[in-house]
Amino acid sequence: MFFKFISIIAAILTTVSFVPQAVKTIKTKDTAGISFVMYLLFTIGVFCWLIYGAYIKDIAIISANAVTLILASIILKYKFDNVRKFNES
Repeated sequence: MFFKFISIIAAILTTVSFVPQAVKTIKTKDTAGISFVMYLLFTIGVFCWLIYGAYIKDIAIISANAVTLILASIILKYKFDNVRKFNES
């Protein structure tokens, strides 16, 4: 039971720590300081964690990575659009 509690706390903290950057990027649409490759790899990794969480039926892994995947995908789309539009690297 202790480790289940730890997994829930870890899921909450890692997801919440990602939210300020996501909110800032969504509000400003400024992605100049964000690496496209890093966010692409990050988003793929989050998707893999989500699949793994579904496989082992762990609600903490599923919920944390579902929220993070949505936010990361939005940021990745903004970055992709800005790379095409402004030729950011």
